[in-house]
Amino acid sequence: MSPRVPMVPREHARELGDAMGMPARRTGSEAFRTVANNPGVARVAFSQLMQLLENNKFDTRLRELMIMRIAWITGSVYEWTQHWRVATTSGIPPEDVLAVRDWHDSPHLTDADKAILAATDSCLTGGSISDADWARVAEHVPDPAHQVEFIIAMGNWLSFSLLFRTLRIPLAEGLTPWPPDGVASPAAERYT
Repeated sequence: MSPRVPMVPREHARELGDAMGMPARRTGSEAFRTVANNPGVARVAFSQLMQLLENNKFDTRLRELMIMRIAWITGSVYEWTQHWRVATTSGIPPEDVLAVRDWHDSPHLTDADKAILAATDSCLTGGSISDADWARVAEHVPDPAHQVEFIIAMGNWLSFSLLFRTLRIPLAEGLTPWPPDGVASPAAERYT
């Protein structure tokens, strides 16, 4: 499957990233190099991304499980593959990450995990979070600042999933898709 939009050359992406104050490790990514076709959009999108990843207040485990659920349900191989590494290097056991595939009865997930995943699923079906699901989220995430960040983060990774799938942003060379077992989301078939 070919990318729909070319990536800017690495050197140009690095220069743009330097001007934006982006760390070099972010500017070399296939996602940044694609979005860098529009530097103004890249500045906004990646500034928000950096805030959510590097200056976050919302629990990292809950954020990564939410992202992995979005990747699984939307069929985003790029998001799943990239965040597999982020989640597992953040200390989340692989079996916990894999549990997002069918989370409802998983013994690997906590009540807080399940509250976040239920809220995420509500949004993925095109709706909003019900009062009952929100009450469960608020029980485990009582700080309003963290609640706001959760919703902004969910919107961010839903948007990136759409970007990755629609523009067919490729994985970095040498990465194996759908780690750790290569089992692709059933939704991924729509984008191949």
